Amino acid sequence: MNDLFHQISSLDTEQINSNSVDIDVSTTEEILRIINEEDKKVALAVEKEIPNIRSAVDVIVNSFNNNGRLVYIGAGTSGRLGILDASECPPTFGTDADMVLGLIAGGNDAVFKAKEGAEDFQENGIEDVKGINFNKNDVLCGLAASGRTPYVLGGIKEAKTRGGKTILVTTVNREQVLKNGANADILICPNVGPEVVMGSTRMKSGTAQKLVLNMITTTAMVKLGKTYENVMIDLQMTNEKLIQRAIKILMMICGIEYKEAEELLKNSDGHVKTAIVMKELNCGKLEAVRALENSDNFVRRAISG
Repeated sequence: MNDLFHQISSLDTEQINSNSVDIDVSTTEEILRIINEEDKKVALAVEKEIPNIRSAVDVIVNSFNNNGRLVYIGAGTSGRLGILDASECPPTFGTDADMVLGLIAGGNDAVFKAKEGAEDFQENGIEDVKGINFNKNDVLCGLAASGRTPYVLGGIKEAKTRGGKTILVTTVNREQVLKNGANADILICPNVGPEVVMGSTRMKSGTAQKLVLNMITTTAMVKLGKTYENVMIDLQMTNEKLIQRAIKILMMICGIEYKEAEELLKNSDGHVKTAIVMKELNCGKLEAVRALENSDNFVRRAISG
C-alpha cells in the first residue's frame, strides 16, 4: 500500500461516523436531525481554536497596515470558500479588490466545475503564488480540510520563501497536520471529527472553515475601523439596495429623517463614514475627511476629537 493511502486513511474526516451508520435506512427527518446534531459540534470545535485565530487576525491586520494583502489558497470546497470570502470584502467593507484575494487549484473555472487533479501538485500552488507577485508584506492563508493538499502546501512553501507570513486552516487534529508536512507559521485546526457521510468534507469541514474565515476577515475589518458600533459603515454604493442600506445606517446612527440622510450621503460623495462625521461634527466634507485621517479612519475617534 502506498504512503498516500496511509496518509488519507488516518485522517479523522475519513473515518466512519458511528452516529450516522444507519443514514441509508433512515427517514428524511431522521437524516436531517443526524446532520443537524453533527453540525452543532462545529462551533464548539472552532471555539477551541480562538487563540490561534486571534494570532492570525493580528498578523493580517499588521499586513493590511503595511499595504499587504490577505491571500487565500485552496482546492475544491476549501478553495471556493476562500474565493467567496475574498469576493465579499469589497461590497461589505469597502476594501480594494486586491486587498483580499482567493486562489483555487485549477484556476477560476474550478469555482464552478470540479478539477480534482489540479490539487495533486505542489508546483501548481508555487506557480499561482508567484503569479500574484506575493511579497513579504502579504499573508497567505492555506485552506485544506485534510491539512495535506499538495497544492496548498506548495503555495505555503513559496510564500515562506518570499518572506510572507503563512496560516493554515484545517479540520483535523494538529498532530496529523504536522505529520503530513505542513509548516505554516500559524495552524488553525478545529477538529470536527468524522463527517456524516465519510470523507464528504464539504459538510462539517466546510462549515468550520466558513466560520473561521468569517471570524478572520470580520475581526480584521473591525480593527481597521470598518464599523461604527456593530454597523458596517464602509460599504460600497454599487447597487440600489446598498444605497438604501447606507441611508438607513445614517438615519439610525445620526437620528435623522430619510431626506436629510439622502442629502448627507450625496454631499459626502456616497461615503458613509464621512457623512457620519459631517453630521456629528456639524462640518463640511473636507473637514470630516481630515478628522477621519487624523483618527486612523475610526469614526468614534473622529467624532470624539
